[in-house]
Amino acid sequence: MTTTPSNDALVLYGQRFQSRLLLGTARYPSPDVLEAAVQRARPAMLTASLRRQTATPGAAGSDANGFWELLRRLDVPVLPNTAGCHSVQEVIATAQMARELFDTPWIKLELIGDDYTLQPDTLNLVDAASQLIRDGFQVLPYCTEDLVLCQRLVDVGCQAVMPWAAPIGTGRGPVNPYALQVLRERLAVPLLVDAGLGLPSHACQVMEWGYDGVLLNTAVALAQDPVAMAGAFADAVQAGRSAHLAGAMAAQESAQPSTPVLGTPFWHHASSQ
Repeated sequence: MTTTPSNDALVLYGQRFQSRLLLGTARYPSPDVLEAAVQRARPAMLTASLRRQTATPGAAGSDANGFWELLRRLDVPVLPNTAGCHSVQEVIATAQMARELFDTPWIKLELIGDDYTLQPDTLNLVDAASQLIRDGFQVLPYCTEDLVLCQRLVDVGCQAVMPWAAPIGTGRGPVNPYALQVLRERLAVPLLVDAGLGLPSHACQVMEWGYDGVLLNTAVALAQDPVAMAGAFADAVQAGRSAHLAGAMAAQESAQPSTPVLGTPFWHHASSQ
């Protein structure tokens, strides 16, 4: 497995991460499988939902108590998220509880506007991000690939943005390559693709476009072998990053000989005598 060069760290809000893969913690077959997948992928951060996990250490009778202990044992930075929130007020309250319970200013902002597609509420997302940033959070907003929306998120202080490739859990890969590539060309902040990737090749592709990282959950958790898939995605992310840094050749409209012909071949000249 390739490793990230020490001089090519992912930098988010001034903090350096050696991995460019962020991993979700839901829907794994068992805690043991989750632990093994994390150890194989060695992600920069692990996402956890406060609304879907009772994160209070020591809560009597709580199934999530073991989950909390597992997160502590893995020793990977936790990125709490506001999954399941449908209003700005819910987002703010959930983020404040997550900061207290997980003891971190990091928050993955999710504000859902449609329950069927789980598409972000693009009309209220910027307001939620702005309030969280004013409250001292380091916000990673989950959003669509809309350029104007992403620019507004940057304008209110988001130092990184996380557009989707496709709706959460679909595994369809980048459904709007043009918009994602335009977004990468126009915005100077770190961009991480969040949601919709299903194959390691999808992750490699967006990294080749110059994206700074990816966040995965379902593609790993629901694989037949989540541990092997976690490793495959980690390798693909690094391969895509390396390819981006190397600089791909320009695509050509017609075939180009790999060995240029500099003159008349000697054998052709000799046979004509």
